[in-house]
Amino acid sequence: MEKDYYVCTGCGMLCDDIEVESEKNIVNKVYTACRVGVAHMKEGRESAVFRVDDKPVDEATAISEAAAILKNAKNPLIFGLGTSTNETQKLAIELARKTSATLDDTSSFCQGRVVEALLQNKFKVCTLDDVRNKADVTIFWGADPSDSHPRHLSKHSYFPRGTEKQRGWEEERTAIAIDVRKSHTAKICGNYFFQIPPGGDAEFIDALIAGLSGKLPKTSYNFPPKRILELANILKGAKFGVVFVGLGLVYSLENLEPLIRLMDALNEKANFHLIPMVGHYNMRGFNENLFEETGHVNSVKFEDGTVKHGPEYSIVESLKTKTVDAALIIGSDPLSSLPRSVAKNLLEIPVISLDPCETLTSRSAKVYINTAISGVESGGSATRMDGVKVNFKPVVETTRLSDEAVLKKIMEAL
Repeated sequence: MEKDYYVCTGCGMLCDDIEVESEKNIVNKVYTACRVGVAHMKEGRESAVFRVDDKPVDEATAISEAAAILKNAKNPLIFGLGTSTNETQKLAIELARKTSATLDDTSSFCQGRVVEALLQNKFKVCTLDDVRNKADVTIFWGADPSDSHPRHLSKHSYFPRGTEKQRGWEEERTAIAIDVRKSHTAKICGNYFFQIPPGGDAEFIDALIAGLSGKLPKTSYNFPPKRILELANILKGAKFGVVFVGLGLVYSLENLEPLIRLMDALNEKANFHLIPMVGHYNMRGFNENLFEETGHVNSVKFEDGTVKHGPEYSIVESLKTKTVDAALIIGSDPLSSLPRSVAKNLLEIPVISLDPCETLTSRSAKVYINTAISGVESGGSATRMDGVKVNFKPVVETTRLSDEAVLKKIMEAL
């Protein structure tokens, strides 16, 4: 009998080989998924909840109130969407145009600039399938997939046997970790762990570029030149190399110029590709969908048929300067994730929260609509961390509306 496989939307890897056992619309057992995926797939079982001013209401009242908030706002903010489908994201962009809104997602303070550089063809790219089948050298830079993406090493980047890598990891693959601490991934990398001080990434990049060109590498924190030269020699011998960029590297660099120079230097000597370690299952989808529409990946403002872009239109700056007067938050919890000095300004404006989970943001929202979990209770498509489009179907049925359905109803009510 042919098996029924599902896609896990627990992280940016979008693993497509998940099996489940369910009964009465409740997932009882999950096979193949990691610990994050198992917990995620078992979340779906809620009945629909609609609240206005912290009081239960019916669907029509919640939709009407949400539409009224957006209609009355002069500069609403739409934020989130990293855990929404491509279809929902495109609707949100349309809604932002219609309401002259500021539109942003979490990538404005994480991997957005890396994805933007990829879309501008500043890096050589590949897919996770290419990594599994071809990669002989992988670098985890400021990333710890053992914790953040638990199946990454086993499914794609280190342990699996691929079409061109049949003999396993120790014989045909070299894994390298560059980080400020000895993470679980760094322990797996063994002697190929290079520990640098916080903020030391740009200097290490410069030293590594020097080592690649045969010069003596130097850092102000006196990292042993011999070890940098050892690393440079390994990288020069790579037939198919991949750099997985984590937030540790992104936050350390003021801009991506050092990383671009490093990738160019690596590709003069060998064959290297780059993949950002995206967390939310469809953050890259949001970046690509917005880029296609506006030429930008985040932090935009729609106004009179034009699109403005800049850091002042990010959620952080918009709240800090109090330039937005309402907010539609979709699948995100900024009251918990943003600094309190910034997030507290959300409490001064009417907030609409669309979320499958009860969060600090949903509990403080003027309107809360408890939506379906994408990939568990509703289907659609998403973009994997490597840019591959993935379609998925729901695992169980629910009475909860998908965020796509909610946005359609809000737009009809405007």
